[in-house]
Amino acid sequence: MKTIEDFNFENKKALIRVDFNVPLNDTYEVTDTTRIEAAKPTIIKILEDGGSAVLMSHLGRPKGKQEEYSLKHIMNKVSDILGVQVTFVQDCVGSTAEEVVTSLKGGEVVLLENLRFYKEETEGNQEFAEKLSKLGDVYVNDAFGTAHRAHASTTVVAQFFKDQKCFGKLLAKEIESINKVLKSGEHPVTAILGGSKVSSKITIIENILDAVDHLIIGGGMAYTFIKAKGGQIGNSICEDDKQELALEILKKAKQKQVEVHLPVDVIAADAFDNEANTQTVAIDQIPDGWEGLDVGPKSLEKFHEVLLASKTILWNGPLGVFEMENFAKGTIALGNSIAEATEAGAFSLVGGGDSVAAVKQFGFEDKVSYVSTGGGAMLESLEGKTLPGIVAITS
Repeated sequence: MKTIEDFNFENKKALIRVDFNVPLNDTYEVTDTTRIEAAKPTIIKILEDGGSAVLMSHLGRPKGKQEEYSLKHIMNKVSDILGVQVTFVQDCVGSTAEEVVTSLKGGEVVLLENLRFYKEETEGNQEFAEKLSKLGDVYVNDAFGTAHRAHASTTVVAQFFKDQKCFGKLLAKEIESINKVLKSGEHPVTAILGGSKVSSKITIIENILDAVDHLIIGGGMAYTFIKAKGGQIGNSICEDDKQELALEILKKAKQKQVEVHLPVDVIAADAFDNEANTQTVAIDQIPDGWEGLDVGPKSLEKFHEVLLASKTILWNGPLGVFEMENFAKGTIALGNSIAEATEAGAFSLVGGGDSVAAVKQFGFEDKVSYVSTGGGAMLESLEGKTLPGIVAITS
């Protein structure tokens, strides 16, 4: 696996695919800078070597050239974070971009206009990729969030760089972290899968059963398993057509000697509302008219013990409706257990939109080993899929 550590960028122009698809408010200010900060170590290494950086990214899903999706809105924020004045180019291919890049000196940074202003980007167009390739001597992919897409800037462009291509620090760390869980992790390995639907996690479960020792199932998907086992789940969320599959998963796990931990109790509510009446009940005895919205205290004790005995932990999905304050306690307690295990020497990886949101909301970012920046790409990696953006560099 070639990373930027294998290159000296002195007098070289690095064409870097970053993921600056950041949220903006009504006045086009960046409201979450995580993705820009995540790309900083790669860019700084190149500049310190004496090279220059040509940054390319998409922003949103524009239909043609739309002012509100212009990357010029984020230029100042990128400059602030890097500590280097970034020059903005009003195009990402063609003579304008080429002229600016030609005059680039070591230590300078250029930000190209939104790649998705051209439909050729998402189509993976060969000619468009070739035009992009003229803007750098070395191609660096540091955008894990788009590594599962075979787009021109994430995959196709790499073929024009032969052996002058590599992963940035962020993408290398993502690959390394996922491999730690799926391949080289120290045992016992525990995976926590939450969220509302079993259907969205089937392929992940099937792929990780060979790698894990313990599987904790929480969130809305737990109720499908409990109902399949004959439990009463009241009005709780359930995928009735997936009950057979749930039993099949439990059977497979047993064959592979993976211990599955389902919640034993829940906080049930009489409405899907933060102010609803609540009661703590056994998960298989939820009364009609009530629904489970968070995991209960006995379950959390059980999960805590499993996690403290673990050496490698994967967390994907919350244990309850954490967006409502009264049903966030289970997810917070789980975060605390993972933080404690991490402090005791375990490796912990958090990935997937909702878990990452929970980790940020409740301040666990610095208490776990690694928080993945790529939602869809992370999930596809856990499903065992080969990501085109990674193959483009390694092949």
